[in-house]
Parts: sequence; structure tokens; C-alpha cells
Amino acid sequence: MTVAVIIVAAGRGTRAGGAQPKQWQMLAGKPVLAHTVAAFASMERIVVVLHPEDMARGVALFGGTVTLCAGGGSRDASVRNALEMLEGSGVSKVLIHDGARPFVSPEVIDGVLKALETAPAAAPALPVSDALWTGAEGQVTGTQDRSGLWRAQTPQGFDFDAILSAHRAHPGGAADDVEVARAAGLSVAITRGSEDNFKITYPEDFARAERQLGGKMDIRLGHGYDVHAFEPGDHVILCGVKVPHSATLRGHSDADVGMHALTDAIYGALAEGDIGRHFPPSDPQWKGAASEIFLDHAVKLAETRGFRIGNVDVTLICERPKIGPHALEMASALARIMGMEPGRISVKATTSERLGFTGREEGIAAIATATLIKE
Repeated sequence: MTVAVIIVAAGRGTRAGGAQPKQWQMLAGKPVLAHTVAAFASMERIVVVLHPEDMARGVALFGGTVTLCAGGGSRDASVRNALEMLEGSGVSKVLIHDGARPFVSPEVIDGVLKALETAPAAAPALPVSDALWTGAEGQVTGTQDRSGLWRAQTPQGFDFDAILSAHRAHPGGAADDVEVARAAGLSVAITRGSEDNFKITYPEDFARAERQLGGKMDIRLGHGYDVHAFEPGDHVILCGVKVPHSATLRGHSDADVGMHALTDAIYGALAEGDIGRHFPPSDPQWKGAASEIFLDHAVKLAETRGFRIGNVDVTLICERPKIGPHALEMASALARIMGMEPGRISVKATTSERLGFTGREEGIAAIATATLIKE
């Protein structure tokens, strides 16, 4: 069968708000209509129905990749204009889709096409699962049985000749093309719809659409690196854990090299410099300070900027002390300070194969990575 798709986008969409019709508003960097058309890229022929005032905009957006058709004064009039344009072109089946449904999936489309092999008409829908009320003046006035009720979606598919005849005979004013088809006596098969295949109608729907596309997600990656030399002592503080050792680490604070690297990774992801910017070593109040003060500050700064920390990874570089026996305790200490699940925190170690200052056991180095996410 030869299939064409008609994408209806001639309305003004005033309920969606904005300075322009909803199909032309931007969604993840492209107009809503561009996303919708892209969902049907594999179709043999695509007709996009536009308001007469939008025809030049349609040419600029699509070029010659689709056929443009001027819409009428109502939705059913717009569909009929497109059907009349396709008459005589050899199209045997037609899908009619709302331009403001940019998330239709191949599975939904294929379900309708499969049903058209044996039925004159088919449309996707979802069963109504919520309780239904009647109401007036802001008050519930009764309940409505939801048995046998469905939420209609598009694309709605038809035998081309049958739906063209149905539109020619219809007086106008139909809610959708299934209503036109049924008025002409056509039986309509119900196919599986999808919750993702929603129609952008109200301003808040754009936020849902952006989330679905991930268009507004802000992902930051930060790296931190720190080094501290050994000096006489009997323990080191690493990632908040006191580890016995034959030396200690020298530093203005408690010299927790792992926590310092992690703190700098978070600051780096936020483009907020390093620990020295926020806690200058020239300030005596930070002499001997616990490094969790610095890490807590970085975490809270991320939160105030609207980010959550997705995961962190800390690598300690030294010959001794051995980190493995303490790694899980270190991860738990960081999880407590950062308010994160331990499963999102990695602490591990490596040696430098006896090379360099860490190989000579003159100190410890640490590198850290932090992923920050704003949704």
C-alpha cells in the first residue's frame, strides 16, 4: 500500500500561551513541528497543513522535503484540504496526525498501519484509568462510569478513498477524523497508544516535553587534583578517615588530599575556582580545619545553584599506606558528608610503580571527578 501522512498544524494554539502558535515554539532548539515531522521521516509522502500566514515559515523550515498545504477555517476543513490535494496521487492509505504531538513512536505508527491491512480505519488510544467526575461551579456534582472509555490519540489511519468521501459528506465541526469516519459508517479499530504520545496543549506541557527530550538538562563534569607531602607523624586523614601510618600529611588544614581533590572537582564543575578561592590559606581561621567543612560548602553551593551530584570518583595515588582495606569506610564517610548514596561514590587507589615523588613515598596525590546534574 502507498501511505501518506497528513500533519495538521494550522491552528493558533492559544491555550499553550507564548508569543507564537505552539507548533512554532522552540523545543530543545527546534520548533515543535520539526520534531513531529521528524517522527515520520520514513514515510513515503508527508503533507504538512499550515495556516496561510505560516506558509513562508514552512518553506524556510522544511524546504522541499515535505508538501505544504494551506489550512482551512477549522481542523476538519484543514484535513479535507490536504485530502483533496492528495487525490489522484496513488495514495491508498493515509495517516492524519496532530502537529503538536512530537513524541509519537514508531511502535504507535506501525500499530496503526498494521491494523489498516484489515480495517478501513484505525486509531491509537489509551483506556481511561482515572475516576471521572461531573462538576459545576468548582464543585463535584457526580461520578461517571469509565468502563469502555478511551483517550484518543493520533495518527489516525484510514483507507484514503473512504476518508476523503467521509470528509466530503460531513457537515463540519468534528473533534477528530475518527468522528468523521464513524459518521460515514466506517468501523474504527483501536490500536495501542502511548503515554509519551501526548499533545502539547497548555504552557506546562512544554516543561514536560523538555524533560522528555532532556533538552534542558545541564550536566557538568569537574576534575580536581591535589598533592600533600609527608612529614613526621603517625597517621593520615584520607577522605575523612584516620588511617595509621608512619608519617602524616603536611598542610594548612588537616591535609586530606582526597577530600581536597573532590572539593575542587565540585567547584570546577560549577566554574567556582578551587578551595583557595573560598578558604584562603592566608586566613588563620582555617589552620588545621577539618576538610569536610570545605566539601560541605561545595556541596551546598551546588545545591543552591540547582544541581544534584550524580556521582563522584576519587583516586588516591601512593605506595603506602594501603588504601584498599579502608576504601569502603572512606566512601561511607564521603556519603555522610555529601548526603549521597554510597553507591554513587567511588574511592580507589593506585601506585605510581615506584616512580616520582609518590613512588619515593614523599607524599600522596589524589585526583577526583564529580558529575553535577540540573534537570
